[in-house]
Amino acid sequence: MQNVQFPIPKIEHHTIENSHITPEIINSGYIHSVESCGTVDGPGIRFVIFTSGCPLRCLYCSNVDCRYLENGKQVSVDELVTEIQKYKSYMQSSGGGVTISGGEPLMQPGFVREIFKRCQELGIHTALNTSGFCNLESAKSVLEFVDLVMLDIKSFDPATYTQVTGANINPSLDLAKYLNIINQSTWIRFVLVPGLTDAPENITGLADFIAPFNNVERLEVLPFHKMGEYKWQELGLEYLLENTLPPTPEQVQAALDIFRSREIFAI
Repeated sequence: MQNVQFPIPKIEHHTIENSHITPEIINSGYIHSVESCGTVDGPGIRFVIFTSGCPLRCLYCSNVDCRYLENGKQVSVDELVTEIQKYKSYMQSSGGGVTISGGEPLMQPGFVREIFKRCQELGIHTALNTSGFCNLESAKSVLEFVDLVMLDIKSFDPATYTQVTGANINPSLDLAKYLNIINQSTWIRFVLVPGLTDAPENITGLADFIAPFNNVERLEVLPFHKMGEYKWQELGLEYLLENTLPPTPEQVQAALDIFRSREIFAI
């Protein structure tokens, strides 16, 4: 199947250099929302914190209302930790913990680092859900207190990555390589979008890139969906994937087969 030609979206503040607009806050930061009993963002039952602010402009973004810091509310680390502790027994009995997602959590590294540090002091498992589009040195300080990284690699083909996100692929791949170097437990996530990310050579490239890594515990093929489309409409934004359908079971299986042919545990 040939890729559909989607236009590259107009974006603002999409470069790492522009991430300096985010204040380096340690004791407080900006979040969009929380989910007290999440089951899809890491193992077990999880307390999920969705930060606000993201440097990418993904065509299929389900949290487009998280683009800017001002889309969220400022909260203190103390407030969050107090709330987290209410669910500690549920998390620990299920093998769960705390996940910080977004937006892009690594836009606020000091804030995220402090939450994870406090969680680990309480014996709570920590997971970071990131696109990897970040300043690597800032990420390193956060990773000191992370048990699991869920790295969303939007595409392996550089042109497709830019088409999907409006940004450059290199930071995400650099983070992936670093996670392998430090043997950081990692789950890779890949969103399968028909006509956009489903080209066999794109999937094969990602599979070949990941296959030598010893730290990748699993790879999740996430079928494209349009559950966040209404948010684009509410915000008056053009949703370029309006006519794109979710992948068929056969298309998902074809992607899984490529990953599994490289002995990657793919689900």
